[in-house]
Amino acid sequence: MSESGKSTRTLTGKVVSNKMDKSIAVDIQRTVKHPLYGKYIRRTTRLLAHDENNECNEGDMVILESSRPISKNKAWRLQTILSRAQEV
Repeated sequence: MSESGKSTRTLTGKVVSNKMDKSIAVDIQRTVKHPLYGKYIRRTTRLLAHDENNECNEGDMVILESSRPISKNKAWRLQTILSRAQEV
């Protein structure tokens, strides 16, 4: 089996917590159409991701990639930081 057939899944989200060591919590937002009324609703999924160098801050937009399970709740890895949060 060749490695070229495998592709890693990526998601884009916003960092909501970086208080853990080498871990971040990221909110992933998606829109879902209501089955009866047809209105679009925002749904949020919170994922834990591995941040090896502790380089993310709250409010950063990041891209996550799927990986092997790292701990009980972590199966995602930080790929890149799209934009930094504005400092106040």
